[in-house]
Amino acid sequence: MESFGSSKEFLIGDEIPWETVGEGVQRQIMGYDDKIMLVNVKFEKGGIGPMHEHYHSQVTYVVSGKFKMTIGEETKILKGGDSFYIPPHVMHGTVCQEAGVLIDVFSPIREDFMTK
Repeated sequence: MESFGSSKEFLIGDEIPWETVGEGVQRQIMGYDDKIMLVNVKFEKGGIGPMHEHYHSQVTYVVSGKFKMTIGEETKILKGGDSFYIPPHVMHGTVCQEAGVLIDVFSPIREDFMTK
Protein backbone atom coordinates (compact mmCIF):
# COMPACT_ATOMS: atom_id res chain seq x y z
CA MET A 1 0.00 0.00 0.00
CA GLU A 2 1.23 3.48 -0.84
CA SER A 3 1.93 5.60 2.25
CA PHE A 4 -0.06 8.81 2.53
CA GLY A 5 1.56 9.99 5.74
CA SER A 6 -0.85 11.61 8.14
CA SER A 7 -2.91 14.72 8.57
CA LYS A 8 -2.02 17.56 10.89
CA GLU A 9 -2.77 17.14 14.59
CA PHE A 10 -5.37 19.93 14.62
CA LEU A 11 -7.88 20.22 11.80
CA ILE A 12 -10.21 23.20 11.55
CA GLY A 13 -13.40 22.24 9.69
CA ASP A 14 -13.84 25.69 8.14
CA GLU A 15 -10.37 25.37 6.57
CA ILE A 16 -10.95 21.96 4.94
CA PRO A 17 -12.63 21.99 1.52
CA TRP A 18 -15.73 19.93 0.67
CA GLU A 19 -15.48 17.77 -2.46
CA THR A 20 -18.56 16.91 -4.54
CA VAL A 21 -18.67 13.11 -4.91
CA GLY A 22 -22.16 12.64 -6.36
CA GLU A 23 -25.38 14.52 -6.99
CA GLY A 24 -26.37 15.97 -3.63
CA VAL A 25 -23.36 14.42 -1.83
CA GLN A 26 -20.20 16.13 -0.59
CA ARG A 27 -17.21 14.74 1.32
CA GLN A 28 -14.74 16.43 3.68
CA ILE A 29 -11.63 14.41 4.57
CA MET A 30 -10.64 15.07 8.16
CA GLY A 31 -7.91 13.28 10.15
CA TYR A 32 -6.07 10.23 8.83
CA ASP A 33 -2.94 8.14 8.84
CA ASP A 34 -2.29 4.81 7.10
CA LYS A 35 -4.46 2.92 9.61
CA ILE A 36 -7.56 5.08 10.16
CA MET A 37 -9.50 7.88 8.45
CA LEU A 38 -12.34 10.19 9.50
CA VAL A 39 -14.60 11.67 6.80
CA ASN A 40 -17.63 13.98 7.00
CA VAL A 41 -20.26 13.31 4.34
CA LYS A 42 -23.03 15.85 3.69
CA PHE A 43 -26.21 14.74 1.89
CA GLU A 44 -29.03 16.77 0.39
CA LYS A 45 -32.48 15.16 0.46
CA GLY A 46 -32.52 12.52 -2.29
CA GLY A 47 -28.71 12.21 -2.35
CA ILE A 48 -27.56 8.66 -3.03
CA GLY A 49 -24.59 6.70 -1.76
CA PRO A 50 -24.77 3.91 -4.40
CA MET A 51 -24.45 0.24 -3.42
CA HIS A 52 -20.78 -0.73 -3.22
CA GLU A 53 -18.29 -2.75 -1.18
CA HIS A 54 -14.68 -2.33 -0.10
CA TYR A 55 -12.12 -4.19 1.99
CA HIS A 56 -12.11 -1.54 4.73
CA SER A 57 -13.97 -1.80 8.02
CA GLN A 58 -16.34 1.14 8.40
CA VAL A 59 -18.30 2.61 11.28
CA THR A 60 -20.56 5.61 10.70
CA TYR A 61 -22.30 8.03 13.05
CA VAL A 62 -25.44 9.80 11.83
CA VAL A 63 -25.05 13.42 12.98
CA SER A 64 -28.30 14.67 11.47
CA GLY A 65 -30.91 13.90 8.83
CA LYS A 66 -32.62 10.63 7.97
CA PHE A 67 -31.12 7.87 5.82
CA LYS A 68 -32.50 4.67 4.29
CA MET A 69 -29.43 2.48 4.80
CA THR A 70 -28.90 -0.96 3.30
CA ILE A 71 -26.15 -3.24 4.62
CA GLY A 72 -26.08 -6.68 3.03
CA GLU A 73 -29.69 -7.89 2.84
CA GLU A 74 -31.04 -5.60 5.59
CA THR A 75 -32.44 -2.06 5.23
CA LYS A 76 -33.27 0.34 8.08
CA ILE A 77 -34.15 4.02 8.45
CA LEU A 78 -31.52 5.78 10.58
CA LYS A 79 -31.62 9.29 12.06
CA GLY A 80 -29.37 11.63 14.01
CA GLY A 81 -27.82 9.86 16.99
CA ASP A 82 -27.80 6.41 15.31
CA SER A 83 -24.76 4.60 13.96
CA PHE A 84 -23.90 1.54 11.91
CA TYR A 85 -20.99 -0.83 11.25
CA ILE A 86 -20.08 -2.28 7.85
CA PRO A 87 -17.73 -5.27 7.79
CA PRO A 88 -15.22 -5.60 4.94
CA HIS A 89 -16.61 -6.75 1.57
CA VAL A 90 -20.31 -6.30 2.50
CA MET A 91 -22.45 -4.47 -0.06
CA HIS A 92 -23.98 -1.26 1.31
CA GLY A 93 -25.53 2.01 0.21
CA THR A 94 -27.91 4.74 1.30
CA VAL A 95 -30.61 7.12 0.08
CA CYS A 96 -30.98 10.35 2.04
CA GLN A 97 -34.59 10.87 3.20
CA GLU A 98 -33.92 14.20 5.01
CA ALA A 99 -30.79 16.33 4.45
CA GLY A 100 -28.06 15.47 6.92
CA VAL A 101 -24.47 14.63 7.76
CA LEU A 102 -22.68 11.33 8.36
CA ILE A 103 -19.28 10.85 9.99
CA ASP A 104 -17.47 7.86 8.47
CA VAL A 105 -14.48 6.14 10.06
CA PHE A 106 -12.49 3.71 7.91
CA SER A 107 -9.72 1.30 8.74
CA PRO A 108 -7.36 1.20 7.00
CA ILE A 109 -7.33 4.56 5.18
CA ARG A 110 -9.44 4.83 1.98
CA GLU A 111 -6.59 5.28 -0.49
CA ASP A 112 -9.12 5.88 -3.29
CA PHE A 113 -10.29 9.04 -1.49
CA MET A 114 -6.73 10.42 -1.51
CA THR A 115 -6.07 10.19 -5.26
CA LYS A 116 -7.26 12.88 -7.60
